[in-house]
Amino acid sequence: MDSPSPDVVEYRYNFISGPYATARPDEPGGPATIRFLPLRSGTDYLTVRAIDRSGRSSSTTTYWFRVQSGRAPVAQWKLTDAAGATSADAESGTDARAGSGVTFGATAPAGTGLTTTAHLDGGDQAFLTPDAPAVDTDGTFAVGAWVRPERTDRDMAVASQGSDGATLGLRAGDAGPVWSFTVAGQEVSGGAPESGEWAYVLGLYDAETGTAQLYVNGYETGTKTQAAPAETTGAFRIGQGAGVSAWQGDIGDVRAYDRVVVPAEVTELARQKPRLLGHWSLETASDGVSPEQSGGVPLKLGAGAVIHRGPDNSCLPDIDPDCPVVPYALVGDGHLQLDGETAYAATDAALLDTADSFTIGVVVRLTDSEPSGPMTVLSQAGEHTDAFKVRYDPSTYSWQLVMPEKDEAGAAETVVSQITGADGGEGQGHHLAVVYDDATDRIKLYLDGYTNAGATASFPNGWHSSGPLQVGRGHVGDGWGEYLHGDVDEVQAYSGALRDRDIIGLGSGTDPCLC
Repeated sequence: MDSPSPDVVEYRYNFISGPYATARPDEPGGPATIRFLPLRSGTDYLTVRAIDRSGRSSSTTTYWFRVQSGRAPVAQWKLTDAAGATSADAESGTDARAGSGVTFGATAPAGTGLTTTAHLDGGDQAFLTPDAPAVDTDGTFAVGAWVRPERTDRDMAVASQGSDGATLGLRAGDAGPVWSFTVAGQEVSGGAPESGEWAYVLGLYDAETGTAQLYVNGYETGTKTQAAPAETTGAFRIGQGAGVSAWQGDIGDVRAYDRVVVPAEVTELARQKPRLLGHWSLETASDGVSPEQSGGVPLKLGAGAVIHRGPDNSCLPDIDPDCPVVPYALVGDGHLQLDGETAYAATDAALLDTADSFTIGVVVRLTDSEPSGPMTVLSQAGEHTDAFKVRYDPSTYSWQLVMPEKDEAGAAETVVSQITGADGGEGQGHHLAVVYDDATDRIKLYLDGYTNAGATASFPNGWHSSGPLQVGRGHVGDGWGEYLHGDVDEVQAYSGALRDRDIIGLGSGTDPCLC
């Protein structure tokens, strides 16, 4: 930034989405230089005003520019090669020679587009390498991969380059295992690796700022660390690194970049697209069974549960006095009515893998304005208690998500809630959704599309429940209770964690686009 005025002492500037900041020249009237990293592609602008020593401002100058999408990886190996292959085909860069400790055709993380991965046995021959460097370690670079460790009790390498260059991996640690990214001897670490669980890890070194940082499952973790790496001539290696054991477990989609990978990109790289398990619109029932929209597992209606059908518009009550007044359904042409005493609906078997990420949504309206006790709208049980329960608690005027920490009677519970009054049989009810994200160990309860701090909590150890999905009741002691008195519609269940922007689409009668 420069100005012909000899007494300019600062330049005030901003970009479309910030920052709004001030740059000062080394001497009055001189130029000033700023460094700026765009975090998204598309059109942006820089606006600048020059300010003199009297505080007078020049007119604003605007400079428009367009940011391209980030360059493709300089090296990438999906590791989806056929069983028996002795090398990994490169999507970019050079094919990687595989040691005898590598077996192709291993299981891939769900929802990623990968079909298989490579299994490394942790021995001396558990590696893949292009036999050449993949990145310039004295410049900006990043390395990321999908990984699933078989053990967490020893230090292991996911990928490395050079003996003193960079290593991405797992460190056992005295306080428990962590993910680790080491650059020129300086380490940044965080997260909590679990044996048998997939994670997406990415290490980034930004030569502009001189810092190394680490992402786990799309989120930055640990503390950025200053480092000063030098150029390395050693070969890039998958599964091996200096001073640590070889990887024991599965690895897929290894990527190396010669640029900053911005946070939104990391989030997308780490995303596991949810899969619809069932959508019950509750429009009809035949022989006590309400079908799933795509012909999947139906919901069986218990005693007292009925499908209410809205008006068919064959007559108009305002015109024809003999035309019955029929209330509209919550969504579409019908909904489930539950009597609060014995009525419920359920699948025949467990639907959600509650030990892994899942999402479930429902539309519900309470019949009473002052319910006499808690009422459960959704639950799925283990042997001794519910793995999760969504209920209305009239004592706190709130919807609650209750998740016991173990499958034991009387186990400690994590409870989050959203405050709202009971419906009293009026209105279009509320849209509720539960998200358990195993990757981040978080649970969220959404009310009408939104969550908040009070409806979010840490839940590090989800456990597998074997019982069927229940609509309208939950476990109480050794039996069933907390029967719901109200109307239920649009039950939608997914494996995987929906994003905030996807939750808004639940309960509308269609499935949200998980693009």
